[in-house]
Amino acid sequence: MNELKVLIEYIVKALVDNPEKVEVKEIAGEKSIIYELKVGECDLGKVIGKEGRTAKAIRTIITAAAMKQGKRTVLEIIE
Repeated sequence: MNELKVLIEYIVKALVDNPEKVEVKEIAGEKSIIYELKVGECDLGKVIGKEGRTAKAIRTIITAAAMKQGKRTVLEIIE
């Protein structure tokens, strides 16, 4: 399931000004996986987007990718 972590990192690093501060932590459960995303303070707005649209789009992509593997995912953006 590590490929989803790589996918999240790839998408987020393309959006932010400081890609070296992007950190994705994977917490696996039985049927779901939680991804905790940390970015630099100045990049938080870019990842969330207007009215949360960018964050919602990222969540949609990883949800679709995880469904192929029969898993559920949760993306938490940590400040």
